[in-house]
Amino acid sequence: MAKFIYRMQGILELKYKMENQAKNAFGAANAALLTEQEKLEALEGRLEGYEEEGRGLRKNKVRPVELRENQEAIRIIQDMIAAQQIEIRKAQEKVELCRQALQEAMMERKIQEKLKDNAFEAFMQEENKKESKEIDELTSYTYGRKAVAGQ
Repeated sequence: MAKFIYRMQGILELKYKMENQAKNAFGAANAALLTEQEKLEALEGRLEGYEEEGRGLRKNKVRPVELRENQEAIRIIQDMIAAQQIEIRKAQEKVELCRQALQEAMMERKIQEKLKDNAFEAFMQEENKKESKEIDELTSYTYGRKAVAGQ
């Protein structure tokens, strides 16, 4: 039996590499998103701390300077939180783009695998035809020799 050689094996291997690269990019984008979300949580924790400090300042003697500093710190943290939320949206968009690229790479790989399977099936059918033809020829030859020997 002949050996099956898929003539587009190089393309299939390239599709595997492209899919792996897309998986790596998707993983990196997810990791970046998690990092951005952790930064936001840290900022929200700081905001909560400043707000708690502000409540404490209001309970004690009111010192306008400390109160103003606290309110300014809260405003700055709120600005930082707003900026961080924008970064998170950007990271989410990148994750979505990477997910779409991964999905497309997987589809292309599956298409190539299906083509390879179809080529293998055609190869096997051709091999079966050849084998059947050889068996028929051998049977005809053997029958013909018996018929000639029997005369």
